[in-house]
Amino acid sequence: MRYLNILLAGSVLAGTPALAVTEINYWLWDQNQPPAYQACADAFEKQNPDIKIKITQTGWMNYWDSLSAAFVSGTAPDVITDHLSRYPEFIANNLLVDIGPLIARDKVPTDIYFGGLVKVWGRDGKQYGLPKDWDTIAVVYNKPMLEKAGIDPKSLSDLNWNPKDGGTFGKLIAKLSVDANGKNGLEAGFDPKSVKQYGLIIGGAPDGFGQVEWSHLAVSNGFKFYDGPWAKHFHYDDPKLAETIQWIADTELKKGFIVPARDARQAGPDALFAGKTGALMFVGSWDIHWCQENCKFDIGFALLPEGPVGRRTMFNGLADSIWVGSKHQEEAWKWVKFLASPEAQKIVGAYGVVFPAIPEATELAKDAMAKKGIDVSAYVSEAADPNATFLFPITDHGTDVLRITRAAFDSILLNGDDAAKTLKAANDEINALFD
Repeated sequence: MRYLNILLAGSVLAGTPALAVTEINYWLWDQNQPPAYQACADAFEKQNPDIKIKITQTGWMNYWDSLSAAFVSGTAPDVITDHLSRYPEFIANNLLVDIGPLIARDKVPTDIYFGGLVKVWGRDGKQYGLPKDWDTIAVVYNKPMLEKAGIDPKSLSDLNWNPKDGGTFGKLIAKLSVDANGKNGLEAGFDPKSVKQYGLIIGGAPDGFGQVEWSHLAVSNGFKFYDGPWAKHFHYDDPKLAETIQWIADTELKKGFIVPARDARQAGPDALFAGKTGALMFVGSWDIHWCQENCKFDIGFALLPEGPVGRRTMFNGLADSIWVGSKHQEEAWKWVKFLASPEAQKIVGAYGVVFPAIPEATELAKDAMAKKGIDVSAYVSEAADPNATFLFPITDHGTDVLRITRAAFDSILLNGDDAAKTLKAANDEINALFD
């Protein structure tokens, strides 16, 4: 009898149709984030057992190269992690789904994110992504180097800067620059051609957006990239920008207080900082985890210096977008909607790797980082101050703008060419793209 019951039960189970499962491919580039997003996928799949999320992570350069090839071949992932520097080209080529009607249909709230992070992903009444996180720029410092120089780390958040004499920030990086004979940049006889320790590390391959390298200094000096998103005229010929870049070039090439751009390009600024080549570095919030994992000395993070018009930082945010060629757009939308929800963003925040777009999830990230011994309040306070932030430039012809400006910055920072003349020529070439 017992054997018969087992057979009957088995026959019932055998007759139960298997649940059809749809696989959604999701790509991202940050090597530190897969664990957090796998946790999101696990939570999502419990609520949607008919959908399976496959996460693929590749490095920044490989990500975009692979994605471009996948768009051409028709094998792109259903959902991509999107960047403001790339998405104008994507929508110009009709590669992304307008999720505006889906947002309206499902009554998805869009007022729960840090200011501006929703609208930057829209154009002409259409919406191409929902916010996932945000980033700002701050200063990371080598605590032992500051202590040896007799500098209180707390003083770093009260520094000012100007392109004439560098302000107190300029004096600080001079003091933190040490030559082979042990003289610092404020002492007579300092040798800028034989520097053992630089006061400041800046990336060696800046472009016309200068997110980490120079944008915060230039905008704090009164520079404005353009008149707003999708504008058809740039202001790279602004004297406020020229004097900012000239200060960086002179401080690097003549004074020896900033690591040479050539060295920063070859080794990478992060590796130079971890290798104790310099005391300070401008760093994006996405690199907090990297600094903590790779710097074998005590570090801290401080606010950017205040410029003539105040403290400024570029404010950027990523989004998740749906490929127009996806055969499972409804399921892809469910995943995008979930990733933008408080539930998913709190999961991400708890991992303490990035700052989610929803404020309460950012607080979880801040707390998680604090438990790891890192005070990231500099980044958060900058993001929370509407007067301190400006948006990442959003423009057509972005690839060409970056190509032209990279060449201009190379000639200034590598060859010592005049900043005003070089940027004026670059600006003329850029604005001609819109004629």
